[in-house]
Amino acid sequence: MAIEELIDRYEAGGGQLAAANADGLAVPPALHTVVLTCMDSRIDVFALFGLKLGEVHVLRNAGGVVTEDVIRSLTISQRKLQTRDVLLVQHSGCGLGTFTDDDFSEELAHEVGMRPPWRTHAFRDPAISVRRDLAQLRHDPFLLPGTRVRGFVLDIERFVLDEVHLPDAPERAAAS
Repeated sequence: MAIEELIDRYEAGGGQLAAANADGLAVPPALHTVVLTCMDSRIDVFALFGLKLGEVHVLRNAGGVVTEDVIRSLTISQRKLQTRDVLLVQHSGCGLGTFTDDDFSEELAHEVGMRPPWRTHAFRDPAISVRRDLAQLRHDPFLLPGTRVRGFVLDIERFVLDEVHLPDAPERAAAS
């Protein structure tokens, strides 16, 4: 039923509103930035950062974690659409903290007869997850040299951002 609700909203004027909002906007995002965050429906990226349509690329997945597909999207965004910065935002109370990769894989294997070929990237502590993802992004060979990467944990109850830093690691941009 939810899909029908969305189609009804589209037909009631959503498509026309979206077209009007996008009119005149360039394809490359104006702030040359990509925001990677969780798919949690409580996170309104545009409100959180005071954004307007056309200013950033927004990538979302379960947990807001760096995956092979995120690297693919970031690489395309940088090399074809002129983005240079990455803002990584994971959050407290994330559903990925409620299970482990192994547990979920075993549940699926029991239910469907095989393990998935992918990982969930589940984590207990979002700050540790952000730190690992920052390290991965700062060393990824496909991202442009000089890419600025910053990571945060959003307190989902207070909507306060806490920045996460890599210990004794220079910014990727400083290496350029």
